[in-house]
This record gives sequence, structure tokens and C-alpha cells, in this order.
Amino acid sequence: MRRVILWACVAGLVAGCGPIEPAGDDKPKRDTFASDAQVPKEDPKKPKFAEDRQPGKPDDKEKKVGFDGERAAKHVKELCDIGPRISGSDGMKKQIELLVKHFDDLGGKVTKQEFQGTQKNRKAVGMTNLIVSWFPDRKQRVVLLTHYDTRPIADQEANKNNWNKPFVSANDGTGGVAFMMELARHMKDLPTGVGVDFVIVDGEEYVFGDNDDYFLGSKHFADEYKKAEKTRGFKYTAGVLFDLCFHDGAKLKVEDYSWNGAKDLVNAIWGIAANRKAKSFQYLRGFDRSTAVQDDHLALLDVGIPAVDIIDFDYADWHKLSDTPDKISAKQMTEVAGVIVEWLGTLKEK
Repeated sequence: MRRVILWACVAGLVAGCGPIEPAGDDKPKRDTFASDAQVPKEDPKKPKFAEDRQPGKPDDKEKKVGFDGERAAKHVKELCDIGPRISGSDGMKKQIELLVKHFDDLGGKVTKQEFQGTQKNRKAVGMTNLIVSWFPDRKQRVVLLTHYDTRPIADQEANKNNWNKPFVSANDGTGGVAFMMELARHMKDLPTGVGVDFVIVDGEEYVFGDNDDYFLGSKHFADEYKKAEKTRGFKYTAGVLFDLCFHDGAKLKVEDYSWNGAKDLVNAIWGIAANRKAKSFQYLRGFDRSTAVQDDHLALLDVGIPAVDIIDFDYADWHKLSDTPDKISAKQMTEVAGVIVEWLGTLKEK
């Protein structure tokens, strides 16, 4: 679901140095390189990361939020029961109807952002980003981002005969949507001083081969945001992408583009996680230096929105038929929610 490129230099540190595409049949890896600007090594004389923060005890407002991980996990199954939700398919249309009704019933302001998605040698396909706005009158806003389309082929299956079997992509996108479906029940009680937009993008997985374009929906969303700079009347000050992060045993290390492009946001979120003892969040470097992961958050970074990717690079069922709802952990969904709700509670409109 993410395109991986080889680099000849440290991304974001050397001006004018660009990507070098993999040669021949080299299969790209899914990990990311750790640049010299990566997460710093600890100084034994200083307090450990986030040690100087106040203990992470949820206050009364946070308790009110009451995120239900079991119910969120059931939403994953509800969406996967539709079957594949490939861009432009009947399954996607059913999913859109379900989500619009769900968020509308809970008081979210739902906007459909419709556009034509194109790939080489294929007809254009109608695609739809969903934007669900909470506290819509607030001028300072943050984005919670995920995708909701499923990949046309399960291209990580060893047997190519299985590539075109129905692929429901439970943790790869669907988990993020289900996370937002549950969080929507509690938005009216959310202790935050900023506006929050759930941005659920189409066309992230509409990929059939190595030469296809990636991240169609997030690029369209970012382009529209940039075009409306003089008229929109609000500004996004942060973005958080949820990807492959809701399974048992998830290890959510610091992704390289997130660190280089949104260091303060990384430290804020991973600091809260450390203070809460949210063990899946790991303030670690150590990925392969030769590769760099691309994902939907790059479109936000490209238009000046600091954004981080909450992701497990080593999810074993990535792009396999085995990425099914039983892989989702209600406990893990609750842990991620606790971190994000507390982070949102620290935000005040400037």
C-alpha cells in the first residue's frame, strides 16, 4: 500500500537530492531508513524521554470520552462484511452510504469530496474522499487521516493465483475508519480547543502495477486545501495518519518522514504515549538506511501541514488475504485512542 524508493541521500537534509528508483526486479522493502537526524540517542544524565511530564492520569473529561475498543473492532467486521471496497466498485458505494449515515447520525458535518482518479492505461474512476468535521466553526484545525479503499490485488501473497481473490484489508485502512466510527460517538465531549476533521481518503490502494500512481485521494485533498488558501478561512496545524496500527503486538516506531517533517508533533504524541505507558508506541530509530516509506501523510507535509504516520512497518499480513478482522485488537485500538484523545486535549486555539 506504500511505495518504497531508494535514496542516495538523507531525505529532507540535502537540498536538490532526489529519489533513485529501484532497478530491475528488485523487490522494495517496507521499512524505512534512519537518517542521522533520526530520533536522538538518550543522554544518561538527562531524564528519559517524557519522564519530566506530569503522570498520565486521565481527567474527568477524558473519562467521559469512554472509547470502546470492542465496539470499534466490531465496526471493522461490519465494514469487511461488505467485501472488497475497491475504488469505484459497488462495495465502495455501500461503504460510503454506511459511513455517511453513521457520521451524520452522530452529529458530524459530512462533506463528500468527489474527483476522478486515473491510472495509466485505465479509464478514469469516480472517487470520493469523506471529510467529517467536528467543531466546524473553529479556524485552527487538525486532521485525523486514514484511507478506506481496498487494494484490487493481494500482491504480497506468495502464490500469484491468490492475488485476485477477495481481499478485505482489515488492518490496512479499515481499522482506521472503524477507529473514527467509534471516536465519533464521543466527539461532543472531546476536551479540545481546536476543530477536528476526520479525512477518509479514496484511491490510496487503487494500484495494479509498479508504474501506477499512489495516494490519489490524499493528493487530491491536499491540492484542494492548497488551492483554497486565500478563501478557506481555516488552517490545519497538524495531521495524524493511522495505518497498520491496530493489531495485537503492534510496534509503532517513529517513521522517518514524520520525524524530519514534524519533529515537534512526534515528540508530543510519543511523549504522551510514553507517559501513559502505551507500550505499542516505541520512540525508536533503527530502520534500514537504504529505504524510505511513503504514505498518505506525505501529501499533508507537501502543503505545509505537520503530519505523522502511526504505523507498524512489520505487520505480517500486509496485502495478504489473511488481513482479516480477527487480526484486530480491541485493546490496541483503545490504547491508540487514549493517546490521541489526550493529545487532542492539549491543543488550544491560538
